[in-house]
Amino acid sequence: MSCTYIYYEEAISIQIQSYPSLLSLITNQSKHTTTNNNSASVITIWEQESMAMLVEPPNGIKQQGKHYYSMWQTLFEIDTKYVPIKPIGRGAYGVVCSSINRETNEKVAIKKIHNVFENRVDALRTLRELKLLRHVRHDNVIALKDVMLPTNKSSFKDVYLVYELMDTDLHQIIKSSQSLSDDHCKYFLFQLLRGLKYLHSANILHRDLKPGNLLVNANCDLKICDFGLARTSQGNEQFMTEYVVTRWYRAPELLLCCDNYGTSIDVWSVGCIFAEILGRKPIFPGTECLNQLKLIINVVGSQQESDIRFIDNPKARRFIKSLPFSRGTHLSNLYPQANPLAIDLLQRMLVFDPTKRISVTDALSHPYMAGLFDSGSNPPAHVPISLDIDENMEERMIREMMWDEMLYYHPGAETANP
Repeated sequence: MSCTYIYYEEAISIQIQSYPSLLSLITNQSKHTTTNNNSASVITIWEQESMAMLVEPPNGIKQQGKHYYSMWQTLFEIDTKYVPIKPIGRGAYGVVCSSINRETNEKVAIKKIHNVFENRVDALRTLRELKLLRHVRHDNVIALKDVMLPTNKSSFKDVYLVYELMDTDLHQIIKSSQSLSDDHCKYFLFQLLRGLKYLHSANILHRDLKPGNLLVNANCDLKICDFGLARTSQGNEQFMTEYVVTRWYRAPELLLCCDNYGTSIDVWSVGCIFAEILGRKPIFPGTECLNQLKLIINVVGSQQESDIRFIDNPKARRFIKSLPFSRGTHLSNLYPQANPLAIDLLQRMLVFDPTKRISVTDALSHPYMAGLFDSGSNPPAHVPISLDIDENMEERMIREMMWDEMLYYHPGAETANP
């Protein structure tokens, strides 16, 4: 069986062999059933709990162009062109639901960010994602298709982002019983690196790569999402290291509080994700930062003096030197069933010293990626993207900038909703 994947306007086709569909996993995940002993019927609890219910507007006042739905005890005030189907995800930000765009008959995902200005860090994350995704156009990066315009510029609290709809995320696939072949692993990694190469060409560091931020379709298409922690690699802003990258995927230079870091932090995260795909569990599941570093050294081995010169924090350097000597563990022992070329590439990603870590471009040119990567069909971003945002900006300015971003999706609405 062969699947043909078409990339970009260049219509480059790549033959990928033997990709079992992930559809059976995706359509069955999260479903829980219970049987009534008094009848032959089976009640699907998942389906009952996931219905989008049309409801009356709060206080009985309906805003023009909006209608109201309730899902998972969350009220959605959305544009009438969208008809919700069911909720598909929940996080600290709020709830995501699948929906139909009645004007295009296209299925989309709507993310409601509740009380966006209640926490300034969350508001800045939302603004950053709006600014970045307006410029990004790539097959392996999630597309932001619309941002609903609130009815009142000066008092809106919730933000509704409309994305292309994907089936699941890589975290769900990894923790499932779905069998993954070497071709699956290779193709997921290829797409992740390909999307990351595009972002890095625009001077964008994602800074929060993890399986849950990689969306996947049943045909194995993969897209990078969640750019709330993204930054430009050549900006003047102060990086807030404490908010960078979920710990298990955090590069040593971040764990060691180094002031200067670059695109190699994303490469380390990719290595952790690749290892998790191969082993179906996290490679460095640290309980806190110091434990995280110890787990890393246990695998990569103790470092020589030349390998820790990048550590600009004297206390952090002393800590690394104080750790018991470790010869490390060869990755082929951790993943004995893996393709030897996969092990070689993984070894080059999980290098402690960021200056010696493989780059995204070189990773795509590695023999493990043979037959997949074509530099001619992977053009860089047209221009570098600036995400320089004043972290101390007041709510009024964040609201103003957020509104300006929304207007890009609603030309002609500049004078509406004062």
